[in-house]
Amino acid sequence: MAEAELTARIYPSVGDIPKADWDRLAGGANPFISHDFLTILEESGSVGPGTGWRSAPLILEDGAGHLLGAMPSYLKQHSQGEYVFDHAWADAYHQAGGAYYPKLQISAPFTPATGPRLLLEDPAHAQPLLRAAEQLIATNGWSSAHATFVEPEQISLFEAAGWLRREDIQFHWSNRGYASFEDFLATLTSRKRKDLRKERRAANDGVSIKVLGGVDVRPEHWDAFWLFYQDTGARKWGTPYLTREAFDMFGERMGDSILLLLAYDNDLPIAGALNFIGEDALYGRYWGCLADKPFLHFELCYYRAIDAALERGLKRVEAGAQGGHKMARGYEPVATTSMHYILDPGFRSAVSDFLEAERRGVAMDRQHLARRMPFRQN
Repeated sequence: MAEAELTARIYPSVGDIPKADWDRLAGGANPFISHDFLTILEESGSVGPGTGWRSAPLILEDGAGHLLGAMPSYLKQHSQGEYVFDHAWADAYHQAGGAYYPKLQISAPFTPATGPRLLLEDPAHAQPLLRAAEQLIATNGWSSAHATFVEPEQISLFEAAGWLRREDIQFHWSNRGYASFEDFLATLTSRKRKDLRKERRAANDGVSIKVLGGVDVRPEHWDAFWLFYQDTGARKWGTPYLTREAFDMFGERMGDSILLLLAYDNDLPIAGALNFIGEDALYGRYWGCLADKPFLHFELCYYRAIDAALERGLKRVEAGAQGGHKMARGYEPVATTSMHYILDPGFRSAVSDFLEAERRGVAMDRQHLARRMPFRQN
């Protein structure tokens, strides 16, 4: 189909796009690009007025109005909730007399998990969709567009359009066909095996842990988890991104994709961890606690996540952003990628030079970290 027969347009929300059309492109592998997840953020007020995240999904359709491609995109007035830090870019652009915001953010909000950022019926539609995003930037005089946590299979699509590549490091656990947690432990050095067993015993001492999903997650469980989430949010980033209503909606609409772990001291919930279940990965998203229990964080967020992945035959656990301490628990350093379009040629050149140097540093860091993994040497 010729590009002249294609039309790109911006919708005011994902909710204005029929669910069946959006999910046909998104597929079912990644929960964070689903129509349910993105509309929950909109309807709960987690994105929208007052948040600095304005829904602006960009779609591509043919002459008959058939949806061919889409981007989960947002008009951003700040750089919060992205986990790929461009504050220094914004400062430099402002100092040079430019307005960095608004910018176009192509992502699942508040979610540092890899996934598709171009939802396509056919890969051939990638370039027209990206060109539409570039034209949107140019027409409105916006500074830039940023696609964060792009899945590896789509990186070449952005590079073919000339977008700039940025890399960082996360720590993921990989399932190498383990039959059990003990099988996984057998791959670690003797000292690390002992450490992990000791941590699990200490974390579970005097504590009961409920593993909840689907219809088993009730409002009282969300009430407890909301307190944990607020406590962590207040300590880490000031204001929690998600509203209380969002959690109820997750349970109502995405119950089969939810794994909620709650730790109890007698009948009192003291900590919790929320995970989302994908087709081949478990995504650890939020954690919080109201009591200081040694190693409970590791048990709920890392070890129980491994248990859950093994039980479901999932290939990996993505345990969120940052956290070098995850390596001692068998989570390995992997590259994450974001892609960037900068309108101003001079600024683009400066950013490109910076990214080239940064990628070299990240590659060296990954090599250094990989040498520190606790696996036995065969």
